[in-house]
Amino acid sequence: MDQEKIQQAVTLLLEGIGEDPNREGLLETPARVARMYEEICGGLTQDASQHLHKTFQTQSSELVLEKNITFYSLCEHHLLPFYGKAHIAYVPDGKVVGLSKLARTVEVYARRPQLQEQMTAQIADAIMEHLSPKGVMVCLEAEHMCMTMRGVQKPGAQTVTNAFRGVFETDESLRQAVYFQLSRG
Repeated sequence: MDQEKIQQAVTLLLEGIGEDPNREGLLETPARVARMYEEICGGLTQDASQHLHKTFQTQSSELVLEKNITFYSLCEHHLLPFYGKAHIAYVPDGKVVGLSKLARTVEVYARRPQLQEQMTAQIADAIMEHLSPKGVMVCLEAEHMCMTMRGVQKPGAQTVTNAFRGVFETDESLRQAVYFQLSRG
């Protein structure tokens, strides 16, 4: 990331809103913001395959569900945060991945300017590509600060997005089994 450009942009933003970037409390703000963006947009330089390439053989083809994976992302329309929980279910077809790798995959896509709908599909597609399961279902529930802080100003409103691949596209009972598990908290 170009730290210098980010710092220049933050300085211009402060000036644009009528602040004095040379004021004591703002002197180091451009550098702090540049470091923050390097962290919260770190997924731009990562590939989900780095987390999903190490798999383990399994005879099981029973449902695997990892739920309540906390994520924080950045709305690409307003550059405001959206945050929530990701839930990933898949039916293995000969191989599984370490559970922490599912959470890391969520992070790869969350840590970039993003649309929730796109992020949901990206996670599902990455798991299908690298694990080749019988199917995957990804559900994201998030609150968007662009709806909370500005515009319609509706704190607590949740946006839910789903992506279904493989057997989850056609097997309603399998989707319902996942929804039942998610409803149990």
